[in-house]
Amino acid sequence: MAYFIKALVSGRVQGVCFRDATQKKAIELGVNGWVKNTPQGSVNVVAEGTEEQLSLFIDWLYIGPNYAKVEEVEVEWLKSKGLNDFFFVRY
Repeated sequence: MAYFIKALVSGRVQGVCFRDATQKKAIELGVNGWVKNTPQGSVNVVAEGTEEQLSLFIDWLYIGPNYAKVEEVEVEWLKSKGLNDFFFVRY
């Protein structure tokens, strides 16, 4: 069964390759969706996958890439949206 999440990641998450690293982790886990910087300095993530895939993905969002300093991750679980079959960076 597929699930869908919206996440807002706050902290030092821009200028540290967060989007690229998030895309790589999503592809590794088989998660579909997208990641995008916000004008407020946080990162939006929309992702779809199994409950297990998304739980592992969320755990990773709390850590992020090496130079990131994640302070908060707000996650909203929703019904599956039928996203594309890939994960990409939105600009």
